[in-house]
Amino acid sequence: MNAQGPLTIALIIATPGTGWGGMETHTADLANALSTRGHTVHVLAHSQYSERFASPVCFHPLPVQLGRRNPWLHYRLRRLLRSIHPDIVHAQGNKAANLISSARHLNSATVGTLHGTKRSHKGFERLDGVIGVSRDITDTIAHANARLIHNGLPPVDTSGEEKTEAPTFEIPADRPLLLAAGRLEPVKQFDRLIRAWARADCGGSLVILGDGSQRAQLGTLIQELDVSDHVLLPGHELHMKPWLQAATACIISSSREGFPYIMVEALMAGCPVLSTPVSGVGEFLPEQSIAASDRVEDIATLVRTNLRSPMVMRDSQNGSFLWAREQLSLEAMVSKTEAFYRDLLASMSTAR
Repeated sequence: MNAQGPLTIALIIATPGTGWGGMETHTADLANALSTRGHTVHVLAHSQYSERFASPVCFHPLPVQLGRRNPWLHYRLRRLLRSIHPDIVHAQGNKAANLISSARHLNSATVGTLHGTKRSHKGFERLDGVIGVSRDITDTIAHANARLIHNGLPPVDTSGEEKTEAPTFEIPADRPLLLAAGRLEPVKQFDRLIRAWARADCGGSLVILGDGSQRAQLGTLIQELDVSDHVLLPGHELHMKPWLQAATACIISSSREGFPYIMVEALMAGCPVLSTPVSGVGEFLPEQSIAASDRVEDIATLVRTNLRSPMVMRDSQNGSFLWAREQLSLEAMVSKTEAFYRDLLASMSTAR
C-alpha cells in the first residue's frame, strides 16, 4: 500500500443510471479533482454515466442495476477490483457500501461516504472508514473511524469577469422569484411546495427546475390550484448561476436530504436559502430560514414570512454566504478526502 505518493483509487457508484443527482455530482467532482492531483482514478458505475467523467479518469461499466445480492454483479466487481489493484476503494452510498463490505480478500483500504439518512448503515460497519457529508449524518454513524467532510463546489467568481452561460429557459421578470431545483420525485415534496406557495399568496413566481416521474402529476396539481400563471416547471436547467443570481430566494422542500447540493450552489452564489429541516441545513442557515416542519402550513409560513422582507432575509444570511465560500469549496472537500485516505493507509500499515 502506498501512503505517501500518488494513489490508485477506485470510486464506486451503485445507482441504476436513471438519474443524476447530488451523490453522482459529488463523485464526478471528486474523481476529476483527484485525477488532476496526480492520482490514478477509476470509476465503477452504470454505463450511462461514462460521459460524466473527464479523461484521464478510467471509467468501468458495472451492472449495478442488478440487485445488491446478484452473483454476477459481485463477480464483475471482484474481477474489476483485482485488475485495478487500488490502494483505496471508496463506496458512494449504501448499496455501494454493501457491495464493498461483502467483497473478500481486498488488499485495499475501504471507505464509504454516507450521503443520506437511512434506517440501517450495516454496509458501512465493515469498512475501514466512513465519511458523512453533514454533521447530522456523521452523528448517526456508529463507526470508530468516521469523519465529517462536507460536499464542495468550485469557487464562484465574484469579480464580475467570469462569463456567465445563458440560461436554457427564460427567467421570469416577476418578483419575488422563488426558485427550487431537483429531480421531480416524491422525496423532494414539490407537491407540498406548490400547495404552500398557493397558500402563502406572495405574488411573483415559483419556478421548479428539473425533470422526473412526477412531472405530469405536478402539472395537474398546478392546474387544479389555478396557479399556472405563477408556478412554472420549465424542465432541467444546465446553467443554474443566472437563476441563482436572479432569484429572491432558493427553497428546499424535501422530506430528507444528505447535504443539499442546491444549498451549496445557492449560498456560494449569494442567493438566500429557505428549507425544511433536513440534514445539514442547520449548520449553515439561520433559524428563521428553516421551517418548523415539512408540513404544507409550515412551508407556507416560511415562504410568507421571509419573502415579505427579502432584504432582512438576505442580511440574515450574509454570514452563511461567507462561511459557505470558506467551508464548502471543492478544494476543501478533495483535500480532506485525500488526507483521510492517507490516514487510513498509514493506520493499516502500522497495524501490520
